[in-house]
Amino acid sequence: MLRPKIPTMPTPVDVTAPPAVVQPTAVEPARQIMTSAAAPVVPTTRPTVQFTPGTVLALVGAGTAVVLVVGTVLVSMLLATAVTAASVAVCAVVVRSLLNGQRRQR
Repeated sequence: MLRPKIPTMPTPVDVTAPPAVVQPTAVEPARQIMTSAAAPVVPTTRPTVQFTPGTVLALVGAGTAVVLVVGTVLVSMLLATAVTAASVAVCAVVVRSLLNGQRRQR
C-alpha cells in the first residue's frame, strides 16, 4: 500500500553514437612582453578629501537628522508594541471575568 514507485530508466528510441573521447593537450605558458618602466608615482602630501566649514555643517546637520528620524521610528515602534500589549492584557482580563462569571452562575 505504501510502497514507493521506483522510476525506471526509459530506453532510447534512436541509436546513439558513443560519446566522443577528448584528448588532453599540453598547456603552453603565454609569452611575456617586455614593457618600458612605468613612471614613478609621486605621493601627494595634501589630504584627498578637503572639508570646508559649510560641508562640515551640512554633514553634522544630515547626521543629526538621520539620528532623529531613526530614533522617532524606533520609539514609535516601541509605543505600538506597548499599546498592543496593553490591549491584549485588557482583553485577557475581560475574558477571564466573563469566564469566572459563568462559573459562578452554575
